[in-house]
Amino acid sequence: MLTSVEQAQSQFANGPEFDALLKQIGDRALSFRKARRLDDDIVAGFRAIGIYRAFVARRFGGLEITPDRFLETIETIADADGSAGWVASFGVSALYLAALPVQTLEAIYRKGPDVVFAGAIFPPCPAGIADGDLVVSGRWPYASGCTGADLLGVGVSLPNGPVGDGLPRTAVFPAEQARIDETWNTMGMAGTGSHDIVAEAIRVPMDWTFIRGGPSNLEGPIYRYPSLALAAQVLTVVGLGCARRALNEISAMAQGRKSITGAPVMADRPYVQFSIAEAEAMLSAARCFFYDVTRQAMAAAENGTPDEACAARIRLACIHAAQTSYEVARRCFELGGIAAVDADHILARCMQDCAVVAQHAFMARSNYEVAGRLILGRGGRPGYP
Repeated sequence: MLTSVEQAQSQFANGPEFDALLKQIGDRALSFRKARRLDDDIVAGFRAIGIYRAFVARRFGGLEITPDRFLETIETIADADGSAGWVASFGVSALYLAALPVQTLEAIYRKGPDVVFAGAIFPPCPAGIADGDLVVSGRWPYASGCTGADLLGVGVSLPNGPVGDGLPRTAVFPAEQARIDETWNTMGMAGTGSHDIVAEAIRVPMDWTFIRGGPSNLEGPIYRYPSLALAAQVLTVVGLGCARRALNEISAMAQGRKSITGAPVMADRPYVQFSIAEAEAMLSAARCFFYDVTRQAMAAAENGTPDEACAARIRLACIHAAQTSYEVARRCFELGGIAAVDADHILARCMQDCAVVAQHAFMARSNYEVAGRLILGRGGRPGYP
């Protein structure tokens, strides 16, 4: 007989429906890039396979799956298209929302668990107070997936209000109350629709706000897992998926591509053999470290609350995996020669997408410094780990 966890895992993102969605994503990746967003039916497909209920509590109809199962799924989607993987990764937001009061969660999930949330936290904009509610106005960039969201969240600061150990407060409201300014125009992750949210005097009850990375109001192992660390992980695996796609593509290209100068096919050139083998070892090792710390952290969450050292190892694995993924994709692009410089070439797209992952604030190379501080007992910083 299946345990509740095993049953939930079996209901999540598998079978012909998932395979068909992956094919649609791969076939339409270039159209997402040109439109600067995913099509609505792809977001609907994510709903159908369980992306948005993955971390919703079972009491609300959710699945409460394990982090590694979710991460592997996002990695697979990113192999089909980086932008699609990035947007799907925000299914993790249900863990953020778990810091809301339970009565607010009951209202959010009253019609079902498949609620799409998108948000932009920085810069936190000053909020006013009127009759106990927040009055929210401002502009927030980088709201990935906002064009398909049911709920939006934005970072706010309160006048003389409580703070959360340096962590930002997020105000949540229905998406139709804000305006989306379509500013997103990038070389990588071009199809994520990471536009600006613009709010003008939106009233938000205080019990529809939470501290991102603050303690959960729900019980269960997944709600003890380090939420900010997992937020970094879901983005990191997008890089892992894109780098894997790049390696597969260059390996296939090497088998059949002949030189116009009469040189041996790529697969027979020693430097190509060396480069692909080294890249495979780099990516596989980074992926192993990444999933190893994920499973260690979940085991700790099943037996209590993971400590700061556990969260710090997750963050270190994220930095390493993101930077390694970018380097692997860059090397694959280099091996692709002049053909790869075409704007729509898959090797160019993989490299650009991996570059965005590697430059995100969570996984940027500069984070090695604070990781080292923690290893050496010199303390972290707000939001890390």
